[in-house]
Amino acid sequence: MRPAGEVRMALLRAAHELATPDCAPTLREMAHRAQVGLKAARETVAHMRRGGTLCIARTRKVPYRNRPVAEYVPRAEAPEPGPDRHALHSLLCSWPTAPVA
Repeated sequence: MRPAGEVRMALLRAAHELATPDCAPTLREMAHRAQVGLKAARETVAHMRRGGTLCIARTRKVPYRNRPVAEYVPRAEAPEPGPDRHALHSLLCSWPTAPVA
């Protein structure tokens, strides 16, 4: 898996910094805080939502748009892998890689 890019890390950091229990940041607020272009932020946030890094907490009415905008919050850390994953990992590690003659 590729490491997270600079834009993704900056937007995630901005989401963590701006999120409060009452109000979460919008895409435009995260882009402004991370000093990232709006187009790059829009595409990256879409990928982060699809990947499960960010989720929509609620919507908020803003003066610059007729429709409510989404507020994004970082998703909680993933739980520890279960015993099934460890069993699969040990099976794959013990799989013979060299052909047996």
